[in-house]
Amino acid sequence: MTSPAAATARPAVLSDLIPGRVARDVALVAGAAVLTGIAAQISIPIPGTPVPVSMQPFAVLLAGAALGPVRAAAGMLLYLAVGMAGMPWFAEGASGWGMPTFGYILGFAAAATLVGALAKRGWDRSILGTVGAMALGTLAIYALGVPWLMGSTGMDLGTALAKGVVPFLVGDALKIALAAGILPAAWFLTSRRP
Repeated sequence: MTSPAAATARPAVLSDLIPGRVARDVALVAGAAVLTGIAAQISIPIPGTPVPVSMQPFAVLLAGAALGPVRAAAGMLLYLAVGMAGMPWFAEGASGWGMPTFGYILGFAAAATLVGALAKRGWDRSILGTVGAMALGTLAIYALGVPWLMGSTGMDLGTALAKGVVPFLVGDALKIALAAGILPAAWFLTSRRP
């Protein structure tokens, strides 16, 4: 029998609304990895930088908010492990760890965990909170991506920022704006369920 408090407790993140805990968690972790792999295939090279524009960060941040910190981190670690094992599902069909963009992929696990933790605290239920969570998650990706880019290419910090951050700021802002529309709307729609 379910206690009245458990029956009325609000879900911490959107995926908690799905019944069947263990099967749900396995499917969500695998789904987050696959979604990120698919998003990586939407990739456009930019002249002058080894970092392409891709939809990976959007998938990562959305997975973090929807799945919470543990499942989202597990999904990104699965994505990382499968890609390191040779599955060519990183951006531009890459795999392994010997590419200049690998630090960004490492940042995905940190970003998903951070955004998931903030979503668990309700940041994804408002537009401003979602913008804040997604901006912090994006910074986490850059925090690991830029040093790896510097180390693997010999770029100095200014050059790495110019080639590994600046060209992506407008696109990242658009992805954050999209998430800021999707997540609060999803919470609103789920709160209206009978």
